[in-house]
Amino acid sequence: MSGPENTTRQRPGRPALVRYLARLDDGALMRGAFIGVLLGAATLVGLDLRELADANGGLLPAAKPESLQHRFPVLPPAVKADPDRQQSNDPRRFVTAEEDILRQPISFTLGADGLLQATGSIDPGSASRLRAELDARGEYVKRVSLNSPGGALDDAILMAGMLRERGVSTVVEDGAICASSCPLLLAGGKTREVGGQAAVGLHQFYTVTDAAVAPAQAMADAQMTTARISRHLQEMGVDPAIWLHALDTPPRALYYLTTEEMKRYRLVTEAEKIAKQ
Repeated sequence: MSGPENTTRQRPGRPALVRYLARLDDGALMRGAFIGVLLGAATLVGLDLRELADANGGLLPAAKPESLQHRFPVLPPAVKADPDRQQSNDPRRFVTAEEDILRQPISFTLGADGLLQATGSIDPGSASRLRAELDARGEYVKRVSLNSPGGALDDAILMAGMLRERGVSTVVEDGAICASSCPLLLAGGKTREVGGQAAVGLHQFYTVTDAAVAPAQAMADAQMTTARISRHLQEMGVDPAIWLHALDTPPRALYYLTTEEMKRYRLVTEAEKIAKQ
């Protein structure tokens, strides 16, 4: 005689997605959500830039897409946001450098105490010139003083990597500006200082694209650029959330960071008042 029939049924397993999410900790979920916010914002930026290009026959005169050069005013006005985000910080009055000098391709001058002055726009080729400078006199360079309205994204990121690899610190002294792609270079410093009367600002990046480029490609390009910048900031120890201020600031304006924001996002390791040397 056979035994009693086993009527116990196996409980159905949880859906695969639920099992996957259960293995993630809260930190991983938050990082995933934040990346989603960044990519979503980048998509909107891509659409905005595409519409602007269509309306004006292109954002800028023809140039190499990878250049991302600074073509707008050297000292753009502070962004005018919605009433809940109005910006009170506007340090332009402290900037002392002449605009003609800042528009010139970035140059490097080694001064006393190992301070390398980097002044001018970050043009394509800036990274090669900095590498040559560091190869020739790198053992004397302890800090790089930045005074730049920004420019080429690729070169800014490459230069940041060079400085971090060599253990060089960065500083934005009183009276100087570090804007657009320049904060990505600032992030490369082993230690990072910003003077109380310096201007550090962010805004959207843009590329010069052919009018025939599909909107989907423009969005893809914007998302890839945002992902690359976020990854760079994270590798440098800076909170990628800082880039949200860039994503919602048009290229013709700047979001000028406050001392408290630079500390909170870890863009600076020190933010005391620095006398210009």
